[in-house]
Amino acid sequence: MTDRSVIDTEADYLDAITQIQNGHGPIAVDAERASGYRYSQRAYLIQIFRRGAGVFLFDPPAIGRFDALNDVIRDEEWIIHAASQDLACLREVGLDPTRVFDTELAGRLLGLSRVGLGAVVEELLGIHLAKEHSAADWSTRPLPESWLEYAALDVELLVDVRDKLADMIVDSGKERIAAEEFEATRLRQPKVNRQDPWRRLSGLHGVRGARSLAVARELWLARDALARARDIAPGRLVPDASLVAVVKAQPRSSAALAAMRDFKGRASRTDLDVWWNAVERGLTTDDLPPLRPAASDTLPPARSWSERNPEADARLKAARTALTTTAESLSLPLENLLTPETLRRVAWTPPEPLSTAAMGDALRDLGARAWQIEATAQTIVDAFVEGNQAASDLEKNDS
Repeated sequence: MTDRSVIDTEADYLDAITQIQNGHGPIAVDAERASGYRYSQRAYLIQIFRRGAGVFLFDPPAIGRFDALNDVIRDEEWIIHAASQDLACLREVGLDPTRVFDTELAGRLLGLSRVGLGAVVEELLGIHLAKEHSAADWSTRPLPESWLEYAALDVELLVDVRDKLADMIVDSGKERIAAEEFEATRLRQPKVNRQDPWRRLSGLHGVRGARSLAVARELWLARDALARARDIAPGRLVPDASLVAVVKAQPRSSAALAAMRDFKGRASRTDLDVWWNAVERGLTTDDLPPLRPAASDTLPPARSWSERNPEADARLKAARTALTTTAESLSLPLENLLTPETLRRVAWTPPEPLSTAAMGDALRDLGARAWQIEATAQTIVDAFVEGNQAASDLEKNDS
């Protein structure tokens, strides 16, 4: 095993920048977070590889900003596996590419059966890449040598993988598709947290009444604030099941809360005042939440469409069948030909008039790329006409 050292001083950081600048070819980039351990999604290790320079393992908490490195590599092609997962934490420290080659996305576009990094490396390079540390707590210091070796291999092989995939993309005639998809991934912004995030509390469906929902809301907000302040994953302070147990029991004193056997978690007793104050707020507030979340633009589940909107259901089913054939002809997964959400939205509210041009505009407004519109717009229109006819025939038969 090669000795791997983490770059955590300014002198070593500046020296690494010089070495990377003197290398050649694209830049392989990866980041390790501590999801499930920390509240934030910040990078706790950033790995860089470039031919002629080697592998560099950077400690983001120690270095802070990476603007100087970004100035050197920004306009080179960055190779990232599953770029949408890493770009946000890279940008947080000043690393922001102008060109991306996403090896996971390339695998999907080529119809590979498995697109995890280990599987892609094994299929294309014949090298088994162990992934035993993928879910590790990368905020740990010092990082074990075996973890660093694992992290280094994640980027050390990426350039070779990229070259193989690029050749396959050319051979399949998918250069334009890949280019548009890579750019869309680079430009995609993280999703904004939805309204009332506390309603995501696991087990909340079993809670009844506005007062109980108020207690649930206050407990969730208290845990979220504490987790954010300590940079600890909320569930590691007190799991969802414990909060829901408190909501259902609605203890009437701090002592009663402390006596609950179902109220567990590392912070359940050490921060008892936090939880009891939240319970009190929920039990006494006049600001009771509605029993159901406020109306949003979220579509109902597709399984309910046959009853709620039979016409839309018929359009969706006809279009899905037609697009499956198109995807197979292009050797693409259906979800990469057009996202299921985009198809559902145009099926629920089709453009008027129902024409190829209008469908193209609707798809573009929903974020579809030019190649996707060219490949699907006419097919969707034809399928919708067929679906509308099927729905009309069904209605006549029912009457």
